[in-house]
Amino acid sequence: MEARRIELPNLLHAMQALYQLSYAPAGCGQPSKGESSFGGTRAWFGSTSSLPGGAGSRPPATPLSVLAILFAGAESRRSGCDLGTMAHVSRLSQDDGLWAPHRRALTIGLVTTVTIIASEALSVVTIMPVVARDLGGLRLYGWVFSAFMLASMVGIVAAGRQADRRGPAQPYIAGLAFFSAGLVLSGLAPTMPVLVVGRALQGLGAGAIPAVAYVAIGRSLPDHLRPRMMAVLSTAWVLPGLFGPAISAEVARHFGWRWVFLGLLPLVLAAGPMALPALVRLGQKQAGPPSEEHRLIDAVRTAAGAGFVLAGLIADQPLVGAASVVFGVAVGLPALRRLLPAGSLRGRPGLPATILSRGLLTFAFFGSDAFVTLAITTARHRSTTMASLAVTSATLTWTAGSWIQARLSDRTEGRHLVQVGLIAVILGIAGTASALWPPVPVVFAIASWSVAGLGMGLAYAPLSLMMLRESQAGREGWASASLNLSDVLGTALGVGFGGAAVAIGASTGRSLSTGISIAFTVAAVGAVAGILVARRLPVGATGSVSEQKVGA
Repeated sequence: MEARRIELPNLLHAMQALYQLSYAPAGCGQPSKGESSFGGTRAWFGSTSSLPGGAGSRPPATPLSVLAILFAGAESRRSGCDLGTMAHVSRLSQDDGLWAPHRRALTIGLVTTVTIIASEALSVVTIMPVVARDLGGLRLYGWVFSAFMLASMVGIVAAGRQADRRGPAQPYIAGLAFFSAGLVLSGLAPTMPVLVVGRALQGLGAGAIPAVAYVAIGRSLPDHLRPRMMAVLSTAWVLPGLFGPAISAEVARHFGWRWVFLGLLPLVLAAGPMALPALVRLGQKQAGPPSEEHRLIDAVRTAAGAGFVLAGLIADQPLVGAASVVFGVAVGLPALRRLLPAGSLRGRPGLPATILSRGLLTFAFFGSDAFVTLAITTARHRSTTMASLAVTSATLTWTAGSWIQARLSDRTEGRHLVQVGLIAVILGIAGTASALWPPVPVVFAIASWSVAGLGMGLAYAPLSLMMLRESQAGREGWASASLNLSDVLGTALGVGFGGAAVAIGASTGRSLSTGISIAFTVAAVGAVAGILVARRLPVGATGSVSEQKVGA
């Protein structure tokens, strides 16, 4: 028995060895022209050490670890090196990898946290048609998602401020606490409005995770590891993407949808202690003067303003609805201008265009994503399990796109990746919308939404890397909060406008397919606007930036 024991450190070392073998550079240690010192196929797999919550990432304990062996053999034949020599290269470089001993704890903890949040997000998208039938609240369908995102705005600003002032540990703990409270309230919700409140609490907590993650990346990783870390973060969605939607559909069918929320609580409680010690060690850097920080009251006003706008869109009386929209814009727009870098709403070249592009990207994708399962289950009368395939396929292709951008990051303009990604999102939306027409098979919608997921993988991480490159030293929390504010506001408005289209269609006697079609159209318009703004993004490859801001 003793001889068959495999201790965790040795297992992690073996996984790291497989990962490094798949990354051996051309010439066995001498990188090819145009490649980083890690070169070759290594960028397809990345490494795992500090993992943000919003971008997504995954440890090597996935099917990618198996593929690493195949890539290692192919790479050795291509470069004329044997695996023994490549293993030597692996040992020389592993101290600089994402699984290096001094980064391992942070990697494991944050990957676990991201995986939990990913599981919850994908599960809610899958089971919401069931929840809406049970609680009788189709009119508030969009609000289940919008409330989460609007509350996330407040969490992002609060976490970004605290991360710059006192380090990332405190906002991480607070984020997990609010997220857990939201899971409990959502799981016990007797009505749809109570569920919306529970989702808002979840959003308040989940908003802290991206801010903590980006600060961890900006302060602990050299620039050549950042694209791979973004890809690794995307990989944290693989297992939830593979199994989460199907499992949640079966849990809802056999035990009830409430256990989809409540069943995640033990995992949240287990994830915190993994990442916390490493986050405490990161400490804090000198933040800018208080006048330059995001003000929490501005985040609250922006969220409230967006809420009034969305509420006005589904108001029963047109005059009341118009007044609510006008009031929301008057309250939220000035506060939003103060939260974002100057010129963001105009798409000024540089960091402002990066911030606006992220908002348009998430507006387009999530403004459609929230209604894909509704279209399949309610409009086309297929099972929740069938709808879960669309969620799973898009998640996997998003991950694939993220690894592709990591492979291309050293030699491809980041803005070109963003443009190609947005085009793929448009094609995916169009294909999915066409499946609302009965002669089009539902499987075409699933395949089309996979194309949209690939586009998100290509475009999402480069925008994060551009933000880190353009941010000032010690101000990573402020810059990441701005990016994530745009991210969640775009999602909230995209889902909110789509939800308003569905609600208006239902209240006026039109078919559900008509409302969903309008939602898809509005989202596609956002993607077209994103392509235009992408021309103003920073010039240069996202994997070839200076290391002056990275600490030891």
